[in-house]
Amino acid sequence: MKGVIVILVFMLLAIPEITMAQLHSFSFEQLDSLQEVEERPIAVFIHTDWCKYCNAMLNTTFKSEAVQISLNQSFYYVELNAENKNEIRFRNRVFKFKPTGNDLGIHELAEQLAMLNGRVNYPTMCFLNSDFEIVFQYSEFVDAGKMIEVLNELLNEN
Repeated sequence: MKGVIVILVFMLLAIPEITMAQLHSFSFEQLDSLQEVEERPIAVFIHTDWCKYCNAMLNTTFKSEAVQISLNQSFYYVELNAENKNEIRFRNRVFKFKPTGNDLGIHELAEQLAMLNGRVNYPTMCFLNSDFEIVFQYSEFVDAGKMIEVLNELLNEN
């Protein structure tokens, strides 16, 4: 029996490594301590559950291995559901959900990060520098190829 286990272990080790990238997502509450360890730009994906373009990005753009590798290696990636009803503590401030009707509303932090020309559109990619200043916002569907271009351009600016 031990011989069979040893053979199985060697067979598994001989199989070429399968790269299954997985996107690492962080919370806003983690960002301060993460920046103390290693300064990186922050990529925030602001979305809603009902937005078909948001869901398409989650199922295509963020499933791209190249996008996942770039975000994991060079950014702190955060997902923010704009209709999240939980309080978020970020930069010594508490951000809350602001109701606008029956079970409708927007989270204050999503509003702060996704507001462009007086409007919030979904999906929005918001990029912050390591000092938590907004350096770039993109408010529409972004495919994997365009996302890689944007990420590379932001990295080259730093």
